[in-house]
Amino acid sequence: MQDTARAAVIHAPHDLRIEAVPVPDAGAGEVRVRVRAGGICGSDLHYFHDGGFGTVRIREPMVLGHEIAGVVETVGAGVTGLHPGDLVAVNPSLPCGACRFCLAGMANHCLDMRFYGSAMRFPHVQGGFREVLVCRAVQAVRAEMPPSRAAFAEPLAVCLHAVRQAGPLLGARVLVTGAGPIGALAVLAARHAGARQIVATDLLDAPLALVGRLGADATHNLRAEPDALDRYGADKGVFDAVLECSGSGAALAGAIPAARPGAVIVQVGIGGAQTPVPLNAVVAKEITLRGTFRFDAEFALAVDVLARGAIDIAPLLTATLPLDRAGEAFALASDRARAMKVQLGF
Repeated sequence: MQDTARAAVIHAPHDLRIEAVPVPDAGAGEVRVRVRAGGICGSDLHYFHDGGFGTVRIREPMVLGHEIAGVVETVGAGVTGLHPGDLVAVNPSLPCGACRFCLAGMANHCLDMRFYGSAMRFPHVQGGFREVLVCRAVQAVRAEMPPSRAAFAEPLAVCLHAVRQAGPLLGARVLVTGAGPIGALAVLAARHAGARQIVATDLLDAPLALVGRLGADATHNLRAEPDALDRYGADKGVFDAVLECSGSGAALAGAIPAARPGAVIVQVGIGGAQTPVPLNAVVAKEITLRGTFRFDAEFALAVDVLARGAIDIAPLLTATLPLDRAGEAFALASDRARAMKVQLGF
């Protein structure tokens, strides 16, 4: 059994190195997983380009990555339900299970959360872009599917949680602003929840073309056509729900006139600065503005949905590059005109 494994370690902006990191044996209640696929997320790109986001900064070398899947190599004492050879999607969240939010069924708000590839705490929580990972058995969810598909469980869980925040969507008209990976998955999750009409907006044609193929009924490039949403604003708006996935204040403000009175707006994307909100319009239209943060039970749901093929994420995977080409993979993932989701293969 090897004692070290190669990993993608960020040291500073644009200083991504492939280095050997230690790999312990699986202890009691743990499993050792040989990682097969890892998706590059927007937060990974923030660490890569900027060294962090907001007040969160890299203060020590950190293994990136939290969208991962692999094969169980060994299981520790007391582990049941998992065996060597099982393909698993790895939940990057490890809540404490004892704080008031965990006990209230809100584990995504855990006061002592350990989330893979995160510099929010120090020492940082090392991530999953590594050849071998040891995790708690509860984080490894059996996934009867290829690892490239299983690695989509984490971002899909984010969108399933966001859709839950929007309330029942059966027969609803939904606006999705921002057509990046999360926006594209939000389109799929909204349709899975029963939305009858989905409109998507972005500033680039390439991602809009893809979400159109995924099933969005209409797409609008707001850079080319800034007034495109005006047609939905007649008679106080038409959309029952808005999933704002760009993190742009302009996108949020532009969506409010198109939302009907009583609509729910779920803020999924996170911007780098304080975002002004047109409160007069929110009040006058009795709009509910909700945040959404990560996920909890939705991770297992995402694995199930993907395994059954109820949501097809295959069109989102642009390319898979080997770990040795991680720098190239991050560059490609940063180009929204060419890429939707890029994965590392191990």
